Amino acid sequence: MTYLMCSFLIGLVFGLIAVASNPAPYFAALGLVLVAAAGCGILVIYGGAFLSLVLFLIYLGGMLVVFAYTAALAAEPYPEGWGTRAVAFYTVVYMGFALGLCYFLQGGWCDSSWVTVDELEDFSLFQGDIGGVAMMYHFGGYMLIISAWALLLTLFAVLELTRGLGRGALRAI
Repeated sequence: MTYLMCSFLIGLVFGLIAVASNPAPYFAALGLVLVAAAGCGILVIYGGAFLSLVLFLIYLGGMLVVFAYTAALAAEPYPEGWGTRAVAFYTVVYMGFALGLCYFLQGGWCDSSWVTVDELEDFSLFQGDIGGVAMMYHFGGYMLIISAWALLLTLFAVLELTRGLGRGALRAI
């Protein structure tokens, strides 16, 4: 389990470096998908399988909207790829920063702190994510409605911005 957790954490760091070092939105979107998959994998290891699935689906839906928006605004004929000199420089700088931070924070404290929710089942009646989903709908129902409304408004704003000079389905008659 520790090796799987380490691989998800390394994938999270590599995805964050891919997002931070690449100025082209086409390639940075791939890094964001990697970060979302690694983060949801970490949630699965900690016992939140349902929450991880919901988060991954919602995040990828939001990513579609953001990708459409950035691709429409930053339409360049030849975007900078992974092999260009500037992207490679920033990748090396961010990788050096991450390795320096790992060297500074090294120690044996992390192996014993990775206890999943299901390993403490003697003290709980529910699985970790089921109780969290019930609490989310109970205490955060209004926030979920506001978030859904904000996502719908964002979708219409992106559709309005990306339609260009031609009139689309949202024109006023």
